[in-house]
Amino acid sequence: MTDNLQVSGSLWLHRGNTSLGGQARIALLEHIATHGSITAAARAAGMSYKAAWDAVDAMNQLAGEPLVERSTGGRGGGGTRLTARGAKLVAAFRAVETAQRQFLARVASDLEQFDEQWPLISRLALQTSARNQLHGTISGIRPHGVNDEVTLALPGGETITASLTHHSTQTLGLAVGGEAFALIKAPWIDVARGADLAGLPTANRLAGVVDAVTDDAGQAEIILVLPGGSRLAAVMPHETLSARGLNVGTNATAAFAAASVIVGVLA
Repeated sequence: MTDNLQVSGSLWLHRGNTSLGGQARIALLEHIATHGSITAAARAAGMSYKAAWDAVDAMNQLAGEPLVERSTGGRGGGGTRLTARGAKLVAAFRAVETAQRQFLARVASDLEQFDEQWPLISRLALQTSARNQLHGTISGIRPHGVNDEVTLALPGGETITASLTHHSTQTLGLAVGGEAFALIKAPWIDVARGADLAGLPTANRLAGVVDAVTDDAGQAEIILVLPGGSRLAAVMPHETLSARGLNVGTNATAAFAAASVIVGVLA
């Protein structure tokens, strides 16, 4: 089960490049205002007396004027109180915090739609050296000795068969109904038609139409569009392209072995 996306944020006060503090220090100031004692405020904030005074001294210096005043002889380690500036700082922080909370609530209300698009965003971020990256749903896993034969259904209805070790199936957490990627390098795909298909791999044969041909330096790249809209790129020698009559608009079939398919999932 995939956890839903959530939004959160932290609020910090800065002067230039220096941080005055965040929630913890503001809470300490509030405890000082409530208890009138550094010792009691430190206890309420869950810190030592020294750590509390170090934080107060740091805030006083960074603010450029005292936020806390100390008077000796008070109960519990000396009396302390917020200055007018300190009280205003606490009030301003809480006001901004309220505005931030309201903003995050508005963002959260739109998060459901973003959550639905997250899988697509993740797929768009995938980068590999394989020319062909096809996303689909696992429709079958069939044990075959030490290997598993994994079938991936593409959005257009076509299927791709991959052969991988049973260990890899377990490591990737593959299961029927789960999403996965089929990665196939262009040189591993052959494109032919009619009698030229004889002798080519039979595990995967996907019929389509040649959409583009790029012939350069003795090597040709063929783009085959499948009925469902998926595109496959194949590379072959120029002589093979000419001999097979693979031109734009020609009906042809992409053939590749199950072992040529690399299966991947989003981590």
